[in-house]
Amino acid sequence: MSFLIDSSIMFTSQVLFFGFGWLFFMRKLFKDYEVRQYVVQVIFSVTFAFSCTMFELIIFEILGVLNSSSRYFHWKLNLCVILLILVFMVPFYIGYFVVSNIRLLHRQKLLFACVVWLTFMYFFWKLGDPFPILSPKHGILSIEQLISRVGVIGVTLMALLSGFGAVNCPYTYMSYFLRNVTDADILALERRLLQTMDMIVSKKKRIAVAHRTMFQRGEVHNRPTGFWGMIKSVTTSVPGSENLSLIQQEVDALEELSRQLFLETADLHATKERIEYSKTFQGKYFNFLGYFFSIYCVWKIFMATINIVFDRVGKTDPVTRGIEITVNYLGIQFDVKFWSQHISFILVGIIIVTSIRGLLITLTKFFYAISSSKSSNVIVLLLAQIMGMYFVSSVLLIRMSMPPEYRTIITEVLGELQFNFYHRWFDVIFLVSALSRRFLPRTA
Repeated sequence: MSFLIDSSIMFTSQVLFFGFGWLFFMRKLFKDYEVRQYVVQVIFSVTFAFSCTMFELIIFEILGVLNSSSRYFHWKLNLCVILLILVFMVPFYIGYFVVSNIRLLHRQKLLFACVVWLTFMYFFWKLGDPFPILSPKHGILSIEQLISRVGVIGVTLMALLSGFGAVNCPYTYMSYFLRNVTDADILALERRLLQTMDMIVSKKKRIAVAHRTMFQRGEVHNRPTGFWGMIKSVTTSVPGSENLSLIQQEVDALEELSRQLFLETADLHATKERIEYSKTFQGKYFNFLGYFFSIYCVWKIFMATINIVFDRVGKTDPVTRGIEITVNYLGIQFDVKFWSQHISFILVGIIIVTSIRGLLITLTKFFYAISSSKSSNVIVLLLAQIMGMYFVSSVLLIRMSMPPEYRTIITEVLGELQFNFYHRWFDVIFLVSALSRRFLPRTA
C-alpha cells in the first residue's frame, strides 16, 4: 500500500514537471520555432521531467520522504529512462531529422538514420577507453557502462559552464565593474550612427541615379561584352558618370560600420539601464550577492588548483569549513554537521538552478542565431541531449557532498563508478575554463 502511495506521489510530480517543461518549451524557449513534430516536444518534456525528478529524489533522500525501497525503485526507473532517452532515442531522432533534410537520402531515411545512430554509438562507446571511469567486471549492457560515459560528457559541460560563470559572475552582478556611461556618450554615438545612415542613403541615391542615367542613355543594353569589353569599361569612362563599383564598396563599408555602431549603441543603453537598476533596492541586493558569490567562486578556483596540484578530492565544502571556523572562534554550541549539510545543499541547489537557467538562456540565444525551419527539430533534440547529460552529471557530483547516510541508495543505483575521477576531471576542466575566460574580452 505504501509503495502505491509513493508511486502516486512520484507520478504526480513527474506530470507537473512534464507540464512545466512543455510550457517552458512552448512559451519561452522555442516560441518562434516552427517545430511541427510533436514527438520532439514530447522527448524534450520527458527529458526535462525525469531530469528534475532525480533532483527531487535527492531532496527526498535528505528529508527522508517516501520509503527507502520506493526511492530505490524510482531511482532505478529514472536512471534507466533518462539513459534510454539520451543514448538511444535522442541520437536516433537527431539522425532521422538530419537525413530527412537531405533529398538524396529521403527515400531511405530510416536506414540512414540507423547508420547515423550506429556511428554515434561507436564513438560514444570508444569515449570510455581513455578514461578510468569504470570497473572492468561490468557487462556491456550494464547501467554503469552507459552512465559512466554520459557522466564524462556532462561533467565536461558542467565544468566549462562553471568555470566561465566563476570568472563572469563579478562582472554580471557587481556594479563595481560597470563602466560609467552618460547620456552625452549615448547621444554622441547615436549622432554618429545617424550620420552614417545618411551617408549610406546619399550614396545609394547616387547609385540609383547613375543606373537610371545609364538606362536612359542605353548603356545598359549596349554595353560591350567579352574580355575587350571589360577592359574598355574599366579604362574608359563617360563624362559625368559615376564609378559605381567604388561607390558600392563604400556603401558596404558604411553598412558594416553602421552595424557596429548600432551594437555599441545598444550596449551603452543596456549598461545605462544596469547602472540605474543598481541604484534600486533590488539592484543593491544583487550587488551584495555578487560579492558573496565572487568570494565563493574565488574559493572554488583556489580549491580546484589545490586539488589538481596535490591530486586530492575535496570532501569539505567552503560553507561547512566556514561554519566550523566560526563556531570554534566564537566558542558557541552549534550543530555544525546538521546545519552545514542543509546550508551546503541549499547553496548547491541555488548554483545548479542558476547554472541550468544560464545554460538554457545561452543555448537558446545560440540556437536562435543558427536555427531555420529545417533545423529546428534537430536543435530542440540537441538541447534535450545536453540538458539531460547536464542533469545526470549533476547527480554524480552532488553525491560526494552529501553525508554517507544519505548517499547509500544513490551509490547502489549508480554502481561501482570511479567517482573520484569525475571530481578531478571537473577540477581540471573548471580551471582551464576559468583561465581561458580570464583572457577573453569582457561583455559586461
